[in-house]
Amino acid sequence: MSEVANVKEVLEAYEPTAESLLEILHDVQAADPRNHLSREALRAVAEYVRVPLSTIVSSASFYSMFSLTPRGRHIIRLCASPPCQLLGAESLLDALIDALGVEVGQTTEDGMFTLETSSCLGICGVAPAMMIDEELYGNLTKKRLIEILEAVRSETDGG
Repeated sequence: MSEVANVKEVLEAYEPTAESLLEILHDVQAADPRNHLSREALRAVAEYVRVPLSTIVSSASFYSMFSLTPRGRHIIRLCASPPCQLLGAESLLDALIDALGVEVGQTTEDGMFTLETSSCLGICGVAPAMMIDEELYGNLTKKRLIEILEAVRSETDGG
């Protein structure tokens, strides 16, 4: 299915009004195989909800959960809030960088993971924490972090 067909399919699930813009953008991004909002997709959304393209781009670029550039199949967001930092998030970030072979903001060569940080994931009670796609993980250690990555990779590879 083409990218335009994916976008049209998502749009058909919504009334053509701006009130659902963030939900539309979320679903359009989720339907994209490269996990981002392309210029073509943004243009289609703008036309559908009858809002200027500049407004759509501004909205998409304001929220950190949206991306205007291609990303990996799975998005890893390590929390960088003070509670997570105090409980070892910096060393976990180093472990992620080593395990994935990428820096923050980069995607692994196989297109599997993109590494990002988040100012807060809202689960300070189980700090340090990260989110992979929509799944939250807390009470992280380096060992647990590697186990989680291996499990996600295994699930994705069908193993």
